[in-house]
Amino acid sequence: MEFTKGHGTGNDFILLPDPDGLLDLTPALVAALCHRRLGLGADGVLRVVRSAKHPEAAGQAAEAEWFLDYWNADGSGAELCGNGLRVFGRYLLDTGLAAPGPELAVATRAGVVRVRAAGDTLSAGLARPALVGSAEVTLGGLHLPGTIVDCGNPHLVCPVAGLDLAGLDMTRAPGVNPAVFPDGANVEFVASGEPVDGADVSMRMRVYERGSGETLSCGTGACAVAAVALADAGLDRGVAAVAVPGGRLTLTLDDDTCWLAGPAVLVATGDVDPAALAIR
Repeated sequence: MEFTKGHGTGNDFILLPDPDGLLDLTPALVAALCHRRLGLGADGVLRVVRSAKHPEAAGQAAEAEWFLDYWNADGSGAELCGNGLRVFGRYLLDTGLAAPGPELAVATRAGVVRVRAAGDTLSAGLARPALVGSAEVTLGGLHLPGTIVDCGNPHLVCPVAGLDLAGLDMTRAPGVNPAVFPDGANVEFVASGEPVDGADVSMRMRVYERGSGETLSCGTGACAVAAVALADAGLDRGVAAVAVPGGRLTLTLDDDTCWLAGPAVLVATGDVDPAALAIR
């Protein structure tokens, strides 16, 4: 089975070319591929399939030729992935599956998303995050309030002012209220960052992604953090710089879009033998 490995600010993915939707991709196979010791290792899998060939995306085929079929590292599915979109766009352009142009349309379970390329930087035009309420998260013995943010997938943004962001214990999943988040949530822990030229606000972030654990970066999580930080600064739109363990992302919020910008890199291609994987 062919694969390509790529990452966006350390958020890493296995891309599987399957243009005609013939690959028998199962949760167990995805989990085995993503295993850090027994597989290739990744935060998730991006299946590269034509929209017309996937039952969940056929209705979007007229708008977008390619569908981002995204799977978390544990084999569960998700609506979309911001950094994954940027790496997906890099793959389509570098392999010639999409022609260079001002914008590339990609189908996702959360709708069609536009992707732009400018040198090493890939930008994804995600729906503007919606701040929809508040909730509490538990992390070890801590109980932290947070803002619920809908980015097409669920997020909880929790400030950690007065705490050591780097010292938080992220070895276990943060506890969220299942009545509020029946499908789980991505939880971002945030603190102020060093000022960045051109940015209205600057933040630092660590994130625990449902289905994947702590990752070095989360694109939709950075969008959620940007929306909360700008709102706290009294701004309805603007630019936010979000530092993540894997680098830095720039978020630009306008009236209806959050543009997520940063590097997207393809690092390897090859073949993997499914029969050699520890599939459970």
